[in-house]
Amino acid sequence: MKISIELDGKIQTLELSRVGGQIQCAIDGRPIAADAVEITPGSYSILIGGKSFDIRVEPSGSGLRIDFGGREYLATIRDPRHWRRRGGTLASEGRQQVIAPMPGKVVRVLVNAGDAVEAGQELLVVEAMKMQNEVRSPKSGIVERLLVAAGQTVHTGESLVIIG
Repeated sequence: MKISIELDGKIQTLELSRVGGQIQCAIDGRPIAADAVEITPGSYSILIGGKSFDIRVEPSGSGLRIDFGGREYLATIRDPRHWRRRGGTLASEGRQQVIAPMPGKVVRVLVNAGDAVEAGQELLVVEAMKMQNEVRSPKSGIVERLLVAAGQTVHTGESLVIIG
């Protein structure tokens, strides 16, 4: 996927691709060697050049506020086909796969196939390391497919629900 991002007034091209189980990233054509894990929705742990960084991303105005290394950045996604601002939340376009943010066990499923859901609505709960983590819908839509059941073990990045 290739998108343009305006970061603190400077436009940069971000390319993301999946190779095997890893995500590769390039900014303005420069490859970046990084390993990233989403800890909770909007909160990431990233390893770059042997150094660990905690990053927090959240909607802000018409874009995103990114807290990285003690500094705050404002970013705007410049490709309207991928993101748009609607009703105070960041909503995704088109069919969306909701994926497991971490390995764990599905302890509660709160929706069924065919249910209408709102952006941010809780879909299911995954328990990891004795902590229960809510998995929420990235957009308003209809639950097209429910791919897991209560009691099922899931792995990071595994598809859980498809929202159309």
